[in-house]
Amino acid sequence: MIATPINIADAEASDAGGEFEMHLTTRFGEIQVLVDSIVEFPDGLIGVGGSRYALLRTDQASPFVWLQSLTDPNLALPVTNPHRFVSDFKVELSDEEGEHLGFEDGEPAEVFVTVTATSILADCTINTKAPILIRERRGYQVLNQAAGVAVKTPLFPA
Repeated sequence: MIATPINIADAEASDAGGEFEMHLTTRFGEIQVLVDSIVEFPDGLIGVGGSRYALLRTDQASPFVWLQSLTDPNLALPVTNPHRFVSDFKVELSDEEGEHLGFEDGEPAEVFVTVTATSILADCTINTKAPILIRERRGYQVLNQAAGVAVKTPLFPA
């Protein structure tokens, strides 16, 4: 399987004609990781190890993608664009955090949230409190200061 990078700008899969970085055996089988799919997390991710991940799409029609660790082949986190599920979702950062991350210039970043999936749809949640911001293949998981965000926001509200 080729790890199809997502075109982060519009969350559509790009063609697999890019340069390969590595081969990796994961829960998805043997994959070839494209350079364009790799995201560096200088500050890591909350609660998990590693700083190099690839954004993988296993189903072109799915709103979900995988954040696959490049150092731990057993670690892959389902993520999604929160705007597809929460129409009024927004990320607010403190001035200090925005400056630390280099986001104070107002240039947009792509936003993803981690997904907790269960066999019962009503129990599936997304973490709107700690979204992942990606710009220029650098990612940061931040603490969202916006009102009404939660670690467990229902993905499919009743």
